[in-house]
Amino acid sequence: MPDGKPAGVRCVQLDPANRCLLFGRPERPAVCSSLRAEPMMCGSSRGEALQLLAAMELATGGGGEVDQSWVPGSALRAAPE
Repeated sequence: MPDGKPAGVRCVQLDPANRCLLFGRPERPAVCSSLRAEPMMCGSSRGEALQLLAAMELATGGGGEVDQSWVPGSALRAAPE
């Protein structure tokens, strides 16, 4: 994606099983190669991972506030007021 991948947009380099078609290839973007998956973004299941990633995308994409207080131990949890 020459202009970058906006939040909430599926990467064009994912196959139907959500595997990266550029994995291990030199043209894979540095941002993808440097990403280190952590429990905070992956959770304990695919469904939980998708919820966590959606919350992070909303929180960082300028789409409004998201209540992440339901994420146990999350660095995304809002600071108490």
